[in-house]
Amino acid sequence: MAELLMPKATAVWLVDNTSLSFNQIAEFCKLHPLEVKAIADGEAAQGIKGLDPISTGQLSRDELEKAQADTNYKLKLQESRIKIPAAKRKRPRYTPVSKRQDRPNAIRWLTRNHPELKDSQIIRLVGTTKNTIEAIREGAHWNSANLTPMDPVTLGLCTQIALDFEVQKANKNRPVEEQNAPVPMEAQDQLIPASETQGLGNGDMTDSAAHSNDAVDAASVFSAFENLKSAKEADEDEDLG
Repeated sequence: MAELLMPKATAVWLVDNTSLSFNQIAEFCKLHPLEVKAIADGEAAQGIKGLDPISTGQLSRDELEKAQADTNYKLKLQESRIKIPAAKRKRPRYTPVSKRQDRPNAIRWLTRNHPELKDSQIIRLVGTTKNTIEAIREGAHWNSANLTPMDPVTLGLCTQIALDFEVQKANKNRPVEEQNAPVPMEAQDQLIPASETQGLGNGDMTDSAAHSNDAVDAASVFSAFENLKSAKEADEDEDLG
């Protein structure tokens, strides 16, 4: 049902600009007749500027003329042509009865695998209460010994998209890890960089590296080929003799 906007301001305008009775104005503006009388006497609503209900589309001129002609006529609020949807109240997430018993397992999984999630985020995902989350996190839940961590997506309590969104939102404001943080054990069994094995970083070179970088003497190479050729010819002469 439509309601009158700014009833006191409308009452001020009706008192100043119409001949309506106090009862008519009071009933239309949902005020007490004595309050309307106080407005007319200047004892109330002194700082309120009158609001014309005709210009705002809440009252038609024909309706006002009818009421002024008959003191017993009750003003009717004009229906607005624009339908404003009523604001929906936020209600707790509904979880089917068949899946409610799986919520503690899902909460255990979320608190273990995603400790960065806030209680409000877990509540949005699985539709639980803050007291239940605290009890499971602290091990004070009545069935804590029998709880098994289970993915809420697998249980059908939330979608993977919703879970990923909440995790990304929780990680958004987390501090970045320091660059000089200790190297984890699993990362210590990796290959040593080539710059360290060859000593290129500090200018020290191993014997094999130094030997490979020595300049090659072309004369010594060709003399070795000549020696091999002469030795081969000598062997052929012995075979012929």
